[in-house]
Amino acid sequence: MKKGIGKLIICLIVFCMSCTSGDKEHVYVLIETELGDIKVKLYNETPLHRDNFVKLVKDGYYDGLLFHRVIKDFMIQGGDPDSRQASSERMLGSGGPGYTIPAEIVYPALFHKKGVLAAARQGDEVNPHKESSGSQFYIVTGNIYSEGKLKGMEQQLTQIKERNVFNCLAAEHRKEIMQLRKNRDQEGLMSLQDTLISKTREIMMEDGPVMFTPEQREAYTTVGGTPHLDGEYTVFGEVVEGLEVVDKIQAVTTGKADRPKKDITMRVKIIE
Repeated sequence: MKKGIGKLIICLIVFCMSCTSGDKEHVYVLIETELGDIKVKLYNETPLHRDNFVKLVKDGYYDGLLFHRVIKDFMIQGGDPDSRQASSERMLGSGGPGYTIPAEIVYPALFHKKGVLAAARQGDEVNPHKESSGSQFYIVTGNIYSEGKLKGMEQQLTQIKERNVFNCLAAEHRKEIMQLRKNRDQEGLMSLQDTLISKTREIMMEDGPVMFTPEQREAYTTVGGTPHLDGEYTVFGEVVEGLEVVDKIQAVTTGKADRPKKDITMRVKIIE
């Protein structure tokens, strides 16, 4: 009998330890607002973004900042240090801690379904490596898509991918193109263009068209999201509680530059 009780106690201890370790597998943060609280799980697949976010939260960096950009059926964005006690006339969205974070785009495993946390960044024209803002983030709201719309989007994204491949190849031959133009060698330009088109087609044939995974299709046709952002921005967490609060925030009245007319201030803390 005593042996049986002993084994039971050991099993309970192991069970409790496994439960505790399971809770510690991910870092959770709480974003507090006057409209309610949002609990977010940070992904381990994006350690640079996770650790940076945790550091800023522990430093109190986000406390008193605003959700300064809100677009219904798209996303809510915050994390600009310039938004702290900012006047209603001040333009926001360009502030940060003075550094960027290397992209950690884990696609298609991590994608822009409703409720995910992702890093804002500057556009490709000045940021070709898609490095993330050191502090600004957004939470996706998005739309629900039909299968037909997703298929149409796949075709559009495939065309965009094909253009990008061609442009990258052309960039590699920039000096040659400039010399051919300088020499007004139209025949040479057409020949090079045909070669680049042929290489583009080879790459596209090898890679295949853009196609959403079953997981993406399930999410985008049920809870929704912003599929056109996939593969372009680093997704590094997701809302696990308080999605209704995100919906409340996205529904507020906004003014110039999509800033809420009534300030929505945040406080962020680590859930121990």
